[in-house]
Amino acid sequence: MMNFRQRIGWIGVGLYLLASVAAFYYVFEIDQTYNRLTLEYVEQADALQSVDAAASSSFSPSWTHSLKTRLLHFPFWLWASIFLVPYLQVFLFLYSCTRTDPRNVGYCILPIFLVILCNRHQTMAKASNQISRLQLTDT
Repeated sequence: MMNFRQRIGWIGVGLYLLASVAAFYYVFEIDQTYNRLTLEYVEQADALQSVDAAASSSFSPSWTHSLKTRLLHFPFWLWASIFLVPYLQVFLFLYSCTRTDPRNVGYCILPIFLVILCNRHQTMAKASNQISRLQLTDT
């Protein structure tokens, strides 16, 4: 029997995946439109270059265009990690909300996992120091 938190967690996972599919469709639909607009821009630039060589040499792109061209030179793995890591973190958080034990909610999120891991390491180090002190005093 699932409780209310688990039901809401499953609804959240479903809505998140549905929104992801809609976002991917939107991105790829815009990609086709962007390609068409880019081709029109290139054709216009070629027309300007053939009409007036002096005007095209003094033509300077806007700062947004130069920023876009610089951002497009980043490698694919960097773009994938920038978008994929937060996407997976939110998905894993929603998935962890579907668990039966409320104390385990959030263990899938990377910062929380690292804090718990470091906290366990510190407590293990303290415990091992206390054990070694006890052994020294017992002998």
